[in-house]
Amino acid sequence: MPSALPDGEPLPEDGALPASALVGAGERPLGFYLHVPYCATRCGYCDFNTYTATELRGTGGVLASRDNYADTLVDEVRLARKVLGDDPRPVRTVFVGGGTPTLLAAEDLVRMLGAVRDEFGLADDAEITTEANPESVGPAYLSALREGGFNRVSFGMQSAKQHVLKILDRTHTPGRPEACVAEARAAGFEHVNLDLIYGTPGETDDDWRASLDAAIGAGPDHVSAYALIVEEGTQLARRIRRGEVPMTDDDVHADRYLITEERLSAAGFQWYEVSNWATSEAGRCLHNELYWRGADWWGAGPGAHSHVGGVRWWNVKHPGAYAAALAGGRSPGAGREVLAEEDRRVERVLLELRLREGCPLSLLKSAGLAASLRALADGLLEARPYAEGRAVLTLRGRLLADAVVRDLVD
Repeated sequence: MPSALPDGEPLPEDGALPASALVGAGERPLGFYLHVPYCATRCGYCDFNTYTATELRGTGGVLASRDNYADTLVDEVRLARKVLGDDPRPVRTVFVGGGTPTLLAAEDLVRMLGAVRDEFGLADDAEITTEANPESVGPAYLSALREGGFNRVSFGMQSAKQHVLKILDRTHTPGRPEACVAEARAAGFEHVNLDLIYGTPGETDDDWRASLDAAIGAGPDHVSAYALIVEEGTQLARRIRRGEVPMTDDDVHADRYLITEERLSAAGFQWYEVSNWATSEAGRCLHNELYWRGADWWGAGPGAHSHVGGVRWWNVKHPGAYAAALAGGRSPGAGREVLAEEDRRVERVLLELRLREGCPLSLLKSAGLAASLRALADGLLEARPYAEGRAVLTLRGRLLADAVVRDLVD
């Protein structure tokens, strides 16, 4: 099952924020994340806050049903309007994730988006994304989303090889994600992402090259490529522990990353975050950039996390408990924390260093500055941006990003 929520102080029942949270809000963009916690089956590597019908049976009754989920989530969007008061900001990005959002009817997703539009308004150039599993959508569904205001879609491809998909417990067939890209384009989606995972047990370098080539050939303008992380408590972790499948080592992950950069850059994609590539600036995922740059977002749905003005909070995880709180007129928040200035500085370094623009050297303390000079000498940071006051990872630095970040936050 998904990992536990963090500790934190209780939220007021009405979800009210400290007055300090909205100071300077007009200078920060506002986004919404809408979480749909349902999946048809649980993938062996997944530890997200998602639930299959079997897992929900008898644990939440009608409150946990996906049939009325959109109504429940709309209630939280209305709560957000009350909490944020007369905050005049239109919403810059909306991202519907999961789980499998497209297990809901397209009309439900459009209604959820409509609640954000009605309560807050959308910026003229708002980015509106939904995740989608390839087997859960078709041309009519995608057309309904596009007509309802969505302008970006992200398909979970993971791999083009059947034996890799089988290890991951993915149910779509090879070739279906590529067909989805064509269907999304035909429906009028200008921006399409494919998610890939490398380092699955049993995957070879040639398997990974084939997956990248298939993704590129489909014609998306964005590709996300993530190293497989084996989370404790997942089915895949248990299989590895029993010796049924081998664990992939860090050297293999590094080799796959180099292959990724080579293939994608040759096809006209540029990295803008360690695990994300786009064919243009317009193709970047603006919603994720809100996260990476510490902007404001409201996360609606079971287990969703939010951040406004240095206040971070998270909702109860179970769909039944989430729905019960809102039905009772209470915030579904399970806990929150108010970030100290040092916490916010550290988070900026952790996140911004992963971006193509890097992080300002002014964020670093004396020990971090000394570490940055060593990283520069070791070829982990680019020389020209460094001279201009920014720490930007080289390709080798991206391979060692976690270690570089640990040194620079001191």
